[in-house]
Amino acid sequence: MNLAPEHPEIVRIVAPNPGPMTLEGTNTYLYGSGPCAVIDPGPADEGHAEAILAAAAERGGVGIVLLTHSHRDHSEGAERLGVEVVLPGDGETHFGLRSLATPGHAPDHVCFLSGDGVCFSGDLVLGAGSTIVPPGDGSLAAYMRSLALLRAERIDLICPGHGPWVTDPAAKLAEYVAHREMRERRLLTALDRGERSKAALLDEAWEDVPAELRPAAAAAMDSHLEKLGEEGRLPDGLAD
Repeated sequence: MNLAPEHPEIVRIVAPNPGPMTLEGTNTYLYGSGPCAVIDPGPADEGHAEAILAAAAERGGVGIVLLTHSHRDHSEGAERLGVEVVLPGDGETHFGLRSLATPGHAPDHVCFLSGDGVCFSGDLVLGAGSTIVPPGDGSLAAYMRSLALLRAERIDLICPGHGPWVTDPAAKLAEYVAHREMRERRLLTALDRGERSKAALLDEAWEDVPAELRPAAAAAMDSHLEKLGEEGRLPDGLAD
């Protein structure tokens, strides 16, 4: 458990579900006091729920559970906390936090914004690495629009769903946009040259990705290809 930089109203508790996609684990946040809001209670883990409740007891208990999205590694622990669970719509305010609809990683994804420049970003922005935008359920086009929405807000601190605090939000958001644009340029370069093998496209546009992350890179590529198809920029003849 640790406090946010210069924001004693925010406590982070990391769930014990580390992995390539979850980094050290899912970040659960307590916000405010008397009682507090719990943001993303994480997986269904009894020890994690006990840690949340113990930390919340020092802040007047748990008043509400707010979800950034419904993926299990963020939401399944909610039932153990015994209070109202809300995945709000765009523009709703709960416990002083305004929700901003940010689909892309998931159709129901939202970020929470405080009045003093804090953003709870869920899986829109991570503290390290890049977010997976799953093909089919996710949408890279929507994800890029969501990043643009966040860049238009005044944000001084991002509390991500996984990984460390983001203390330079403007730089992180610019990095995220540049990263996706770089992957798209590499894909288009290969496609324009006539490459149609998805395996060869992955080797070329994601050649820097380690072997253990290649399945995630393949999913990312499929999301880019879906986006190009939606925009009418995907040539025919792709083959596995």
